[in-house]
Amino acid sequence: MTKTLYERLGGKEGITSIVDDTVNAHMNNPAINARFLPLKEKPEQLAIIKKHTIAFFSAGSGGPNNYSGKDMVLAHTGMNVSPGEYMHAMDDIFSALDKNSITEDSKKDVLAILWSLKDMIISK
Repeated sequence: MTKTLYERLGGKEGITSIVDDTVNAHMNNPAINARFLPLKEKPEQLAIIKKHTIAFFSAGSGGPNNYSGKDMVLAHTGMNVSPGEYMHAMDDIFSALDKNSITEDSKKDVLAILWSLKDMIISK
């Protein structure tokens, strides 16, 4: 039996680590860190964002829980994310996947998910 992407990403623990590493990368990425650095001053808000991101990715990768947060359009409306910013964010995600020793096949599956979301996020 084939493992779900959720299982291949390490379940909740693995996805939590990937999200933490991605947020840290975003905060250190000069191309997009202006969107993330203010969250250092708002740790409660950052924790909520991470929690929703973990839940969203867990549910979307075949995990056991449902996601009940905002959809991608609503979550990103008013942010005016540019295509370049989206690509930088994807680069940070893939760096986090590498840091967490995620296989190439699993990274391709993550890429497919991220690519399917881009039109819901860019310039909203």
